[in-house]
Amino acid sequence: MTTRSFWMESAEGRAYPALTQDIEADVAVVGAGIAGLSAAWELTRAGRSVVVLEAGRVAAGVTGHTTAKLSAQHTLIYAKLRKSAGKEAAHLYARSQQEAVEHLARTAAELGIDCDLERVPAFTYTESPDEVGEIRAEAEAAAEAGLPAAFTTESALPFPIAGAVRVEDQAQFHPRKYLLGLAEAVVSRGAAVFEDTRIVALDEGTPCRLRTSTGVTVTARDVVVATHYPVFDRALLFARMEPRRELVVAAPIPAGSDPGGMFITPEQNTRSVRTAPYGDGRRLLIVTGEHFKPGSGGVGERFDRLAAWTAERFGATEIVYRWAAQDNTTTDGLPFAGPLHVGARHTYVATGFAGWGMSNGVMAGLLLADLITDRKSPWARLYDPRRLHPLREAGPALRMQASVAAHFVGDRLGSKPADAVDRLAAGQGAVLKVGGKQCAVYRDDDGRIHAVSAVCTHLGCIVGFNDAERTWECPCHGSRFDVDGQVLQGPATEPLDRFELPDAETQRPAIQ
Repeated sequence: MTTRSFWMESAEGRAYPALTQDIEADVAVVGAGIAGLSAAWELTRAGRSVVVLEAGRVAAGVTGHTTAKLSAQHTLIYAKLRKSAGKEAAHLYARSQQEAVEHLARTAAELGIDCDLERVPAFTYTESPDEVGEIRAEAEAAAEAGLPAAFTTESALPFPIAGAVRVEDQAQFHPRKYLLGLAEAVVSRGAAVFEDTRIVALDEGTPCRLRTSTGVTVTARDVVVATHYPVFDRALLFARMEPRRELVVAAPIPAGSDPGGMFITPEQNTRSVRTAPYGDGRRLLIVTGEHFKPGSGGVGERFDRLAAWTAERFGATEIVYRWAAQDNTTTDGLPFAGPLHVGARHTYVATGFAGWGMSNGVMAGLLLADLITDRKSPWARLYDPRRLHPLREAGPALRMQASVAAHFVGDRLGSKPADAVDRLAAGQGAVLKVGGKQCAVYRDDDGRIHAVSAVCTHLGCIVGFNDAERTWECPCHGSRFDVDGQVLQGPATEPLDRFELPDAETQRPAIQ
């Protein structure tokens, strides 16, 4: 079993250089995931000069760890959206998401990108007779919004269901193969793509200027921030978004056991199912679920539960891949795609996709390209980050900020004393208090101690240890760091400070 995602393992891709000298372009796109590269492609087609700046590697962040369902059917959104925002909002959401599905399929065909695209139906199901009413209401709302949706009690799942919403004409694909091809197409149109280029500062002047961690300057008339969680806090979007992680396990099954669609249920802390081509008459069953807040711990146990469910329901016991995905949910349940903040004139953002980044990433790319090129989009207002709906957002916003406050204060009180370092076994990490400071301490498999500050460099919350992925994670806004403090995922752009433990602490043997 590998902890690298199947998408990363099966599509290596070419390397792009790091940016080493100042550069100018019409548009600078920060982030080379599906939202950033989709925007870059549309802008190059519109004749703009574009530079894409990626802190890691192309399509190796959130997009490289998704389950890659390309669907307008987003669990139970349409009935809720119809009730909270009205029928027109639900209709615009459905149109924009289905157009994203079709647009990606057209683009892959136009560019000749072989990304294992398969057109399949999408299902949201329940196993409980008590929940059938909610499923029926969702099917009705989705159909009213314009999707080819219907209620059904039948599926090809190897276990009974009580009811499901079935939506036709959806798709599943290999996201990394698609984006590697799209990056090549962007470059062939004259754009520049740079990897290992972390942006740490933005000056919203005329023109805009970005600064990299190495001091290089990027000058552009317009800037798109497509870093999953925005790396610039001036819009205060962090107060309206909540991060979550979900786990993924994958196991080969006979092709004849393929259930022939994409399935999801909110029950059992979410269970999402799809398959992918795997060769030798087999399919790769990909199961996602067990969502949790970053830094909350117990990740190994969650993986075990997901693997046990996969074995019980599908008889798939040979887990060959396991990985995790991360996403952000906004306070009103709709993505943010549009101007970065109220006063923004040439800066734009795409974020808050709530686990449905494939269709939302394409939608955001199309929308932002329209805004930058002065074209009208019928759903610009729906996704505008500047929108405020106090009645709809007050409850979720208060709960979100209460949770952040609890972590900010409570996690500082709950750390262990410094002498707990000698109780760390190999592969374990803990937040300790050393000399009155919060220290994140990890013991590697060779017994060596790695110590860094436990204070997240984004807004100062205390990180928690992920025992399965061996990372430090911020429970407030989702920043992730490796055991030596290097940034794995924003919004943080600076590493955790190194921490020097007393020699006696670092030399203690691990407790076996």
